[in-house]
Amino acid sequence: MRQRLFKQVDVFTAQPYLGNPLAVVLDGSDLSTEDMQAFARWTNLSETTFLLPPSPEAATQGADYRVRIFTPGDELPFAGHPTLGSCHAWLQAGGVPQTAGFIVQECAKGLVKLRRDGTRLAFAAPSLQRSAPDAALLAQVAAALGLQSQQILGAQWLNNGPTWLGLLLDSMDTVLQLQPDAAALKGLVPGVGVAGMDIAPAAPDLIVRSNREARAFGARDAAASPGDDDTPSVEVRFFAPDIGVLEDPVTGSFNASLAQWLIADGIAPPRYVAAQGTCIGRAGRVYIEQDDAGQVWVGGDSVTCIDGKVTL
Repeated sequence: MRQRLFKQVDVFTAQPYLGNPLAVVLDGSDLSTEDMQAFARWTNLSETTFLLPPSPEAATQGADYRVRIFTPGDELPFAGHPTLGSCHAWLQAGGVPQTAGFIVQECAKGLVKLRRDGTRLAFAAPSLQRSAPDAALLAQVAAALGLQSQQILGAQWLNNGPTWLGLLLDSMDTVLQLQPDAAALKGLVPGVGVAGMDIAPAAPDLIVRSNREARAFGARDAAASPGDDDTPSVEVRFFAPDIGVLEDPVTGSFNASLAQWLIADGIAPPRYVAAQGTCIGRAGRVYIEQDDAGQVWVGGDSVTCIDGKVTL
């Protein structure tokens, strides 16, 4: 064991202790997978990351560093707030990207590009695979969340590394009023995220909207998008008791796949701000923007709360 540089970063907030905390070990060399998992279990945070030099192959493709991401119970191929927080910590520790203005992170999912927008970082949402969930499973999840079928406007399996179930609900208030039964939810899905937008009317039944139907109830003038300021237009919550996270303060991977789904189906504008963590005393803010090439960027502020060394 030896001392290694360590930071604890609060992500998706510019004000300490209102976002999602992340433990970052800035030198993970010589640590085994078991060592990393044991430390992640000890920190008891939703994620702990370990930074490493990029693999030779990734380095030739522009990777600046490699990250391994652990929950208290498992390793993840990709996660959003660890991506932003790890990059923030790497830059703060003196990391210099190969390409000015952009940082390239290697993770198990592949290469993830990040950009700097002033002091805020944003990552390019990884490729998404999505599909409709089984109706019987959806009914079980709805019951565990305390939802009525008419409150669910759409549902999708969302896979951008990790696989989550996404639910679009009829309002932001419905999202905020949920009181999930963690015991009933455990074992049903790896994690479930819910989102509400007050512009969407209640659906007549439990269906997954087609593009045409989604545009009928969700389309609006992008010039009038509430994403033009910092006022949230989407409320998000995320539950994953199977990986030891009853309610996540802010979930970057889910917000990324949610944005790709909602924007592609015409439900959300190409730019908006999502709020998450409200019900557990946090004030996370996720800044979504789709560029002219169709790439969705997921941005957020980060602030270092603990800076020192850890013996590992």
